Amino acid sequence: MDVAGSGAPDPERVRDPAEFVAAMQALKDRSGLTYRELTSRAEAVGDVLPRSTVANMLGRTTLPREELVAAFVRACGAGPGELDAWLRVRKELTRRERPAVAAPEATGTGQGGPAPALTESGSEPRSGTEAAPSAAERVSSRPGATPRPDAGWPAPSGPRRRPRALPAAVAAVVIAAAVTAAVPYFGGGSEADAEPPGVSGPAPGPVRIRAVDSGLCLAEQGGQNGQLYQQPCSPDSVPRFSLKRLGTDWRLETFHTTFGWGCTGVQEKSTEAGAPVEDQECGKRGPAEAFRVEPVGKPVRGYRLRPVHSGLCAGVDAADSEKKGADIRQLACTDDGTGQLFSFDPRPGRS
Repeated sequence: MDVAGSGAPDPERVRDPAEFVAAMQALKDRSGLTYRELTSRAEAVGDVLPRSTVANMLGRTTLPREELVAAFVRACGAGPGELDAWLRVRKELTRRERPAVAAPEATGTGQGGPAPALTESGSEPRSGTEAAPSAAERVSSRPGATPRPDAGWPAPSGPRRRPRALPAAVAAVVIAAAVTAAVPYFGGGSEADAEPPGVSGPAPGPVRIRAVDSGLCLAEQGGQNGQLYQQPCSPDSVPRFSLKRLGTDWRLETFHTTFGWGCTGVQEKSTEAGAPVEDQECGKRGPAEAFRVEPVGKPVRGYRLRPVHSGLCAGVDAADSEKKGADIRQLACTDDGTGQLFSFDPRPGRS
């Protein structure tokens, strides 16, 4: 679907709305811009393109409104000629003037092709109905995604979308497997014996990240920018966290019920003390999305989260250590760790 020799997606080769949305996703991927960067670029030229709107638009298989397509394509860096082509193709699709795509040949499965993987997203945002994976999702899935230890959830390397609901029987098997796999990590051992009650060390899989001083948990605060705060612990908090090993370090993968998969990292890869810690798309911040986890005290009182790229400590100011709503930032590490110590509480099932 590329323009010959340029690497840019070619809207002229689109034949249906799903392919049109897939081409838009490819245009975003080629631009290398995050949702927030697209929003900022649109605002700079007088367009309105909220981050949440972009996420919803790329999660659908229906045609976006003309003004959204125009703002999106401009924000991705397309020139006037390219923009005209995108808008013309969109208009032709609304009028059903594009040639129909040929039916795919059978692949030997007896059903015209392989069954869709459970890890692909198939739901439109805010829709409770289950649907088969779309052409847009198949085209926009990126190769080389690392398989997740908790099978049945989508890999975090693709666009941030809501996952399709699993059938009840499959979900039960997946949850049982996850609980079984978690036993070696949380069932005891020398490290667990050395910790006081209520402090859990890091282990791969779903967790709630709890601030030791306040007893509050890391979560967003209802905004759209991904900033993390310490908030009352709740099974309905977003995002949901899952720990993944990166050699001797860790990645804090996240799942947001609106924006899908992402990663925790330091805003704009900043190395400055005071930079916000936020939930955003994976892969944009490199080592600013990797953390060292260091135990503090004997027995362990809690764990420091240290962004690898800066060597600082994630947390809140000591004066705000017990304050609900205090924002999480990278700060100079303190000797006593006040406001900078966390527990990685195993999250039961997928709650």
